[in-house]
Amino acid sequence: MALEGHGVSVVIPALNEAESIAAVVREMPWELIRECIVVDNGSTDATSAEAQAAGARVVAAPQRGYGRACAAGAAAAGGDILVFMDGDGSDVPAEMWQLLEPIAAGDCDFVIGSRMRGKREPGSMLISQIFAGWLAGFLLRLLYRVSYTDMGPFRAITREALGRLRMREETYGWNLEMQMRAAQLGLRIREVPVSYRKRAGGASKVAGSLSGSIRAAIRIAQTLLRVASTPKP
Repeated sequence: MALEGHGVSVVIPALNEAESIAAVVREMPWELIRECIVVDNGSTDATSAEAQAAGARVVAAPQRGYGRACAAGAAAAGGDILVFMDGDGSDVPAEMWQLLEPIAAGDCDFVIGSRMRGKREPGSMLISQIFAGWLAGFLLRLLYRVSYTDMGPFRAITREALGRLRMREETYGWNLEMQMRAAQLGLRIREVPVSYRKRAGGASKVAGSLSGSIRAAIRIAQTLLRVASTPKP
């Protein structure tokens, strides 16, 4: 895959992922990327130290919120293509080329890794997560005539396109807002199948507890209503 003229920055928001983050960083396809940025979102463990020792550049975003961490990483990144992924070991960095290839070829502005279309390790996703992805895809198809099957974290977008989205979401609705704004603007969007594994360690901030799942569901619903009722960026 030709990436001449492109710099790729990987952004990994992380909150208390000391058990897994070093392995995630070491798995990076370094031959394809310029840098790996781990955004420490107020961790109380050794996430920052583990990430830095493994070769990542660490950026602090102490005010917690998934969207805040993603935005901080994007602001710190030097590449013109940004890849977002989680730091729990569930995404497979070796498959990053599948996200980058359509952008490098000039065919897409935004590529999403779909766990629904890829190979999922048994137990890696809850039924509630699968249903939420299906429901969001159904509603966005009604609203924008786009076909999404997932709201997964593993995604790539050009810096120029991300700037045009004017993202506002600071917490769990970041991924959904990105997909909605991209559809509103008519970006060239593609979904590609990606594999998905069980988290390598620690506890999920969303699926790890009933309260976390409820908070995420409410915030995602609020994001859907807000973005759908506002003009395109």
